[in-house]
Amino acid sequence: MTNNAVIRRGLVLAGTVGIAGLLGAGVASAHVTANVLGSEPQQGGYGAITFRVPNEEENAATVKVEIDFKPEYAISSVRYQPIPGWTAEVTKTPLPAPVKNGKGLDVTEAVTKIVFTAQPGTKIGPGETQYQDFGITAGSLPAVDELVLPAIQTYDNGAVVAWDQVQAAGAAEPEHPAPTVSLAAASTSGDSHHAKTAAAQAAAEESASTDDTARWLGGAGLVVGALGLGVGAGAVLRSRQASK
Repeated sequence: MTNNAVIRRGLVLAGTVGIAGLLGAGVASAHVTANVLGSEPQQGGYGAITFRVPNEEENAATVKVEIDFKPEYAISSVRYQPIPGWTAEVTKTPLPAPVKNGKGLDVTEAVTKIVFTAQPGTKIGPGETQYQDFGITAGSLPAVDELVLPAIQTYDNGAVVAWDQVQAAGAAEPEHPAPTVSLAAASTSGDSHHAKTAAAQAAAEESASTDDTARWLGGAGLVVGALGLGVGAGAVLRSRQASK
């Protein structure tokens, strides 16, 4: 076997192994996740979260998704994005005692779950090729680094999968991990306002400086142009006088 043949066989084998690895990673990561577009939500603020729910049963379809909120999070408001063919119900539960929310305010009634239910003729699946996104906004968000939002997925054959396992530090991902969302530290409104004001002032100063420089260069260009015209005109006059 020539060296070129050996190299080609090695490349084909490496490519096959790489593709198999990617396919395996896709299957392993097919679970309910909580995703945030843009910057991380802040503690004490509101966040837009999208739950992506893939179907994983070959012969069954997903018809209900429940997202649970810990009462100690003291989240008092959850709104959902309407989805054609699905209804949603937000449950609020009175707390045994007031709990401080992310803004330090007492909350006596907190959101504990939201349930999305498919109407007749609507579903996710069956098979492993479909998913559905469920969007919500929630707040005020608690003063924690990470939100853990367990999800319960129900299929039309009666099967129920609880995505509620919390991954321990340094451990491998569990079989049914709970959706999580990282939260950024809260920023004071004063600092935020000061930063925006400083940025606006700097931008204005830079713009003014750029305008002044452009005007100065433009004026200098006119002067140089005028001098050039004067010199040219003088040269023409001297040439005509010399030819007489």
